[in-house]
Amino acid sequence: MENQTRKLYLFGGLILLIGISIGWLISPSEPKVAEDGHDHGVEALANQLWTCSMHPQIKLGEPGDCPICGMDLIPVASGNKSGSINPMVHEMTAEAIAMSNIQTTIVGGMTSSGELLLTGKIEADERQNASVTAKFPGRIEKLFVSFTGEQVKAGQRLATVYSPELVTAQKELLEAAKTRNVFPELYQAAHEKLRLWKLSDTQIQSIENSGASITAFDILASHSGIVTQRNISVGDYVSTGTALFNIVDLDKIWVMLDAYESDLPLVAVGNLISFTAAGIPGQTFQAKVTYIDPILNPATRAASLRAEVSNRNGMLKPEMFVSAKVKTNSKAQNASIAIPRTALLWSGKRSIVYVKVQNAEFPSFEMREITIGSKIGEMYSVEAGLEAGEEIVTNGVFSIDAASQLAGGYSMMNRPDKKTVEVSTVFQSQLTQLTEEYFKVKNSLVSDDATATQKAAAGVQSGLSKVDMNLVKGAAHDQWMMIRSEIQKATALIVKESEIANQRRHFAPLSQAFLELTETFGLTKDKVYKEYCPMAFDSKGAYWLSESEEIRNPYFGKSMLTCGEVTTTYLKGQPVMDFSGKPAANSGAHQH
Repeated sequence: MENQTRKLYLFGGLILLIGISIGWLISPSEPKVAEDGHDHGVEALANQLWTCSMHPQIKLGEPGDCPICGMDLIPVASGNKSGSINPMVHEMTAEAIAMSNIQTTIVGGMTSSGELLLTGKIEADERQNASVTAKFPGRIEKLFVSFTGEQVKAGQRLATVYSPELVTAQKELLEAAKTRNVFPELYQAAHEKLRLWKLSDTQIQSIENSGASITAFDILASHSGIVTQRNISVGDYVSTGTALFNIVDLDKIWVMLDAYESDLPLVAVGNLISFTAAGIPGQTFQAKVTYIDPILNPATRAASLRAEVSNRNGMLKPEMFVSAKVKTNSKAQNASIAIPRTALLWSGKRSIVYVKVQNAEFPSFEMREITIGSKIGEMYSVEAGLEAGEEIVTNGVFSIDAASQLAGGYSMMNRPDKKTVEVSTVFQSQLTQLTEEYFKVKNSLVSDDATATQKAAAGVQSGLSKVDMNLVKGAAHDQWMMIRSEIQKATALIVKESEIANQRRHFAPLSQAFLELTETFGLTKDKVYKEYCPMAFDSKGAYWLSESEEIRNPYFGKSMLTCGEVTTTYLKGQPVMDFSGKPAANSGAHQH
């Protein structure tokens, strides 16, 4: 009895010990406080957005119920594994891309260097195609080329044919040869019959000399190349004229490119082409335009450009897709950009495309609003929002859009409001001229020239007086007046300062004003860049607007000329979105 009681006590103590251990493991731990004194766990929770699974357009800063349907809100999933802070970018896995059959295409058009960007594919030279046909009826006895893709040489045996008709014709020749002196016409007719069946004079003479018929005749390759089609098998009966083999010589191939109607005035026979093939990464090929199709395809409103390329090493293969740059003598603005209908998403007056983010750690696609023009067949011209050479999604856009919406991100039906307001082109042109004066201030600071900076700032003041404030009304007028006031204050301080360090301090608010100007009203310049230096002003960081993508730091000049990164690219006609405090795009990489 005592042993049983002792066992019960031991068992109860063991249960108590296990319960205490489990409780300690699952109890909430104290929040960890970083060395800087901040509770980053609380900060992360504060930055967490909550959405409704049925109404993803709802985004609140705290948990609760959906104001539409009353369902419990769920945390917004982060789709950016690489830490991208551009809210318009959605990342996908390679598996999801494959399942969604997402395909991309490089946008054609003209680059700033006068190169026309076109796409197309490799095709065999039609002049190098040949069919080996049956010259007489018969039965295939043997095949010496049994599969397509085999390399053959001119004169090589391809097959052997038994032909009863040919045997009979040979006997007719032998009989006519015996009475050749008496009936020369019969002999000549029998001889000509064999010759028309493509027997050589040597073969005919051999038949006469031997006095015996040949029962099996060889079919020979007419020229060297690759067998692309074999239409016969052993035992098949063929008639005169039946195509037995197709052979193509791939030592020379054609590059066929599609040039849209608006592109045709920019190209001519003899223009230099450089192209890359999707199947041969890292290698560029050169050729010249040798032919332009005189007839447009009525469905696509495009004509074919042809270039001939030597291909003795066999690297280029028919049906390979290529991307080409065609040298022209024209300016970029003379050519428009066209995209296929399958690349577009419409919602009301807005048109959306997804642009592939280059050099991203994970496959990423940026939702971008564009302005489209007229429809040309199955293509739409793009007036603003895209550049030649950018890569857009042409198949699977709905899949990306739906995935972004389900992840709580922006989508076609859930987009941010536009920060850019509608103003006249005249007003935009005046602002662009004013911005050119700002660039002179920026470039003077890059050159460490304080005197030139003062003069350039005075130029901004002069340009500011030339902007007609009566061209904008209402809220847009009020916004312009606030920006105008900031520009006046900053330029007045720069003009008074002779020390470049002080000029740089006043350049920061001037830059903020011009960035606000660009985002609110837009410019008529094709492209400008928002750039950032994290080292400026004791690592507090500062932005500036630049006409060039190349980093030229105005806050440090020659001492740290290339320190900085491009954070946003502003395209002509592309509206800037209002992300309600979310950080702007960070498309560049910090460099020193």
